[in-house]
Amino acid sequence: MSAGVISALAPAKVNLYLHVAPLQADGYHPLASLMAFANIGDRVEAERADVISLEIAGPFSAGLSAGEDNLVMRAARRLSAVVGSGAGARLTLTKALPVASGLGGGSCDAGAALRLLRRLVAPTLGDAALQSVAESLGADGAACLWGKAVIAEGRGERLSPAPLLPPLPAVLVNPGVPSPTGAVYRAYDELGALGGCDQPAPPPMVDAAGVAAWLALCRNDLEAPALALEPRIGLALDAMAARPESLFARMSGSGATCFSLCASDDAANAMAERLTRDHPAWWVRACRLGDAPDA
Repeated sequence: MSAGVISALAPAKVNLYLHVAPLQADGYHPLASLMAFANIGDRVEAERADVISLEIAGPFSAGLSAGEDNLVMRAARRLSAVVGSGAGARLTLTKALPVASGLGGGSCDAGAALRLLRRLVAPTLGDAALQSVAESLGADGAACLWGKAVIAEGRGERLSPAPLLPPLPAVLVNPGVPSPTGAVYRAYDELGALGGCDQPAPPPMVDAAGVAAWLALCRNDLEAPALALEPRIGLALDAMAARPESLFARMSGSGATCFSLCASDDAANAMAERLTRDHPAWWVRACRLGDAPDA
């Protein structure tokens, strides 16, 4: 990294639960979700420049547009509109997370870019103004701006503090199959699902086993329709649940990435190593879930 370049982690976002109500007259599904963030993810770098530009690198960069349709570019343009002239920056996005995988990659990339751009070109801009820009990018925008565990409700825009979570060693697995969000929601509607936005009150949770027991009382209402569309997600879930290190396994968001909680970092690392050996075509990573590190 050259002098003058600043960098931030764009952490993977995981929906520990996702409760989805039926489609409403306004065309949206009300939801309630506990979002946690990993200590792994993409990385965004920024340095001052005359104009806004974006380059994309990394193992999952193939086929990604660096144009105006990219959420990072949209975030930069909208922040520029707020702060006025002099907001040029050269941005580099390194894609380490699978694309369209239920990990909030685009929204988290945009959030990291916004945090960096404020440091570079608008250090006096307040949190509320920065969050307003993030909210304009989509339902996950505000939650993914800060990378802090949070409960999202409504369309995802109403945020409240998450329950106090202990460190959560985890394994993320993506079986390398598509799980388009729109198709999953349509399948959810076609199944006649009657989920609601109820959320059981969390008990005091002192370890990952306690969190796993509580999450078992919750749901991901998009898991069944996603598995109906793509059974290979079920193969990943079954492989995770079969491991002795796994306390709990569930799909994140609309898929296809799944997560498993483990009792310790050593257990998560052992599980990730075994799954990688058994399924070399899958994307498998050990991590910790909660608040993302400030990086």
